[in-house]
Amino acid sequence: MERWSGKIAIVTGASSGIGLGIAKALVQHDVVVIGFARRKNKMQSEMQDFHGKGEGKFYACECDISNPESIEQAFQWVKINFGVVHILVNNAGVLSIKKLMDSFRSDWNKLFDVNVLGVIDCTKRAARMMLDANMEGCIININSVTGHDVVSYPDCSLNIYPATKFAVRATSEITAKELHGSKIRVTSVSPGLVATDIMAASNLEIKDAPKDFPVLKPSDIADAVIYIIGTPQRVHITELIIRSLGELKYEGQ
Repeated sequence: MERWSGKIAIVTGASSGIGLGIAKALVQHDVVVIGFARRKNKMQSEMQDFHGKGEGKFYACECDISNPESIEQAFQWVKINFGVVHILVNNAGVLSIKKLMDSFRSDWNKLFDVNVLGVIDCTKRAARMMLDANMEGCIININSVTGHDVVSYPDCSLNIYPATKFAVRATSEITAKELHGSKIRVTSVSPGLVATDIMAASNLEIKDAPKDFPVLKPSDIADAVIYIIGTPQRVHITELIIRSLGELKYEGQ
C-alpha cells in the first residue's frame, strides 16, 4: 500500500457501515479519502478523531448518489480541490424488503438510481479523470452475493435488489473491458450479509436464524479492499465473493 500514500480516494456511502469502514482503513494506510454521502455531518463526526500516521486524511463531501446534479457538483469539488482521483469505491446502496407485488415504480426507481445509475455515473467521471492523468487507478464496486444468485431467505423479500446487483456485476465487467489497455483495474466485491445500518433501517430479519447467525463485519470488507488495492498493478482481481462461514445454510439454496 506504500505506493498509494498521499493518493486520492473517493468512497461513496461513507457515513456508515461498509463505506465508513473502508474510509477508515484507507486513511489508516495514508490515503487521502473524500467521503460522498448525504449525511455530511455524520461523516465529519465519525471521522473527526480518525487520522492516518502520515498523509492519511478525510474530507466529507455532501452528495446524493441518486441525483446526477449532486454527483456532478461533488466531482467538480474534487477536481477543483484535488485535481484528480486515484481510487473510487462505489459503496453507496439502498435496500427494500417490500414484496415486489406490494411495491411501486417509485420504489424501483430508488433502487436503480442509487445501486446502478449512481455507480455508472461515478465510475464514468472517476475513470475519465484517471485516463486524462494517464495514471494507475482502481475502481472497486461493492456488489453482493445477490448479484450472482437470487438469494431467498425464509419469509423475507429483497424486492428487485438482486436485479440491481446483477446490473452492478455486468457494469463492472463492461467497465473493465472498456478500460482494457489502460492502467485502471476494476473489481467487483460481493459480500454476503454484513452487519450494517442498511439491514437495521430495512428491518431485515432472517426467520428462525439463531443468535449466532453468521454475519460479516464492515471491517472484513475493508480488509478485502485494502488487499485488492495493495496488490501489484499486474494483478487484476476482477471478482471477489466474501461470505461468513456457515452463511449458505440460511439462504434457501
